[in-house]
Amino acid sequence: MLSTMYVFPEQAQQAHVFVLTSPDYKALAKDESPRTVSAQVLRVAVYTWGDDKRTLINMANPVPHAMVFYAGSDNYDKLIAGARRAAGEIRTALSAIPGEAVSEPQPPLRKEKHYRKFKGDGPARMMAKFRTFKKSQLLIHEAAESDFAEVTATVTAALAASTPENAEDPDDGWDKVTQISFADNAVYVGVSNPYIEDRMIRINSRSREEGESDTATFPGVDHVAALPTEILILKVDGNTKVLHYGQMWRMQLYFWDSGYFAFTANVGVPSAISNSIEEFVEESLE
Repeated sequence: MLSTMYVFPEQAQQAHVFVLTSPDYKALAKDESPRTVSAQVLRVAVYTWGDDKRTLINMANPVPHAMVFYAGSDNYDKLIAGARRAAGEIRTALSAIPGEAVSEPQPPLRKEKHYRKFKGDGPARMMAKFRTFKKSQLLIHEAAESDFAEVTATVTAALAASTPENAEDPDDGWDKVTQISFADNAVYVGVSNPYIEDRMIRINSRSREEGESDTATFPGVDHVAALPTEILILKVDGNTKVLHYGQMWRMQLYFWDSGYFAFTANVGVPSAISNSIEEFVEESLE
């Protein structure tokens, strides 16, 4: 499964995100809680970077994501192995692309114990209220389980009709980047808008020198595989629930290397994004 997203901060650089799933990995997780479906969403980013605007490819590693979302699973070891195979399959597929193959993890280099039951890093953990991923899945809307298809159709139709353009306004709407169904009890909707793209790339670029030049002013574009962000429509506990992630928790997972100062200097950005998603979904379901 494949979908794409483009990000152009000030037209200075280009980025193209591919959102994929692995059929074998999905099958391995078919009996896991629908709350864990974010682990199954695999991302590869192609972007321009550095003085000569080289084209680089970066993968959001499926293995750490599996460590976060499957931490409590009885099948943890099998799922980690499945994630590792999925990562290998992606690397193999990309090896056919002309260029130099490099396997270089980007910081922060966390150990497995830091990913399992992930609650964030350093002092910023307090900003995310020491939440695990389940506690960071925030409820937007709840309906009867029988309303699952109707709720899904309503939310995705509203997203399809939205055309956000203003990078200064988090409430200018949301684009549906991808929609992926898992069994009959979960729909993952990847969403983005110019505000979240601009802020996440710009914040991660401010304190970095490597990769920055007059022509490529955003070295933080190497983190674009953190997008899209998610809306989850799930059948859980006998109900249909529409959830999204607390953005402070999510920013700690993907952007901790921006530094603690970046978190404190932009403390209003996560809530602006979260509130915008909530209001958009609530209005679509009124």
